Amino acid sequence: MDKEIKLVQDWDKTFPKSEKVKHEKVTFKTQYGLTLAADLYIPKNAEGKLPAIAVSGPFGAVKEQCSGLYAQTMAERGFITIAFDPSFTGESSGEPRRTASPDINTEDFLAAVDYLSMRDDVDAGRIGIIGICGCGGIALNAAAQDPRIKATAAITMYDMSRVSGNGYFDADDSEEKRYSVRKAWAEARTADLKNRTFTMAGGVVDPLPENAPQFVKDYHAYYKTPRGYHKRSGNSNEGWRTTGCQAYANTRFLYYINEIRSAVLIVHGEKAHSRYFGESAFRYMMDGKAEGYDFARKPNPVPNNKQLLIIPGASHCDLYDGGGKGMIPWDNIEEFLKKNLKI
Repeated sequence: MDKEIKLVQDWDKTFPKSEKVKHEKVTFKTQYGLTLAADLYIPKNAEGKLPAIAVSGPFGAVKEQCSGLYAQTMAERGFITIAFDPSFTGESSGEPRRTASPDINTEDFLAAVDYLSMRDDVDAGRIGIIGICGCGGIALNAAAQDPRIKATAAITMYDMSRVSGNGYFDADDSEEKRYSVRKAWAEARTADLKNRTFTMAGGVVDPLPENAPQFVKDYHAYYKTPRGYHKRSGNSNEGWRTTGCQAYANTRFLYYINEIRSAVLIVHGEKAHSRYFGESAFRYMMDGKAEGYDFARKPNPVPNNKQLLIIPGASHCDLYDGGGKGMIPWDNIEEFLKKNLKI
């Protein structure tokens, strides 16, 4: 049975509260019976039924971090928005904590669309989603599943199934490497059962080694400093359960994104280590084939409403909060959403 959740009512975000929008905490159920917690943002002086956007990500973050910033900013620009914690994370329910699943995380987005579509102040025919980092790939999967989603923005996206199964830059794409990882996970599961506990894999490394790759330094600069640290964020603290992301490694969940008819915007930084995820997903979505995708399918039936936007000079985490350099293309995202949600 799903446990009752308690929501923090104080403003505990990593970004300032806007005076241009109204804010409140809300909850809604998924079809798995889990309760998701969300921050609702509504433009002040809003009238009638408005277009709406559900936002989540990055993978392992919470709604008090950059997904909330995106939701609040889009509300300032005329949308009703929610930023939600995925199942098993943040203030949302689900045990054991910090567990991920391709189907459950996709359902999280669909349940957010359910919630928005039932609100009296939302035009159910004008709902979009924004997924950031790992939730960018999940958002694409949701868009391929649910035609109610009229516009999808995937920001600095990861394909979590690809990186979990193949490693970064597909360096571990072999049966031998995958078997080694599977064996380690199996041993970890047995150890957890014997010890009657769930071990945690650890969040962003801290202290930061001098020889850490630049993208790890970028993650540290966001998750481990006042810029983006949050006490409920797995990435800021003890990370995922050791076997919590096991399901992602044995699936490829973007198989049908070449059939997305609705509008899609993929935004990536020029200098992002993760750029190849977005570019490959875009090519596969458009052409039905791309590097990193072993399967081949037909080209997209509605290609003219798809866009890939590369931000000059931006790293992966610069698109979380702007990186102090104004790197988030707010005007482009707003224009895309307003055009495709018909404002």
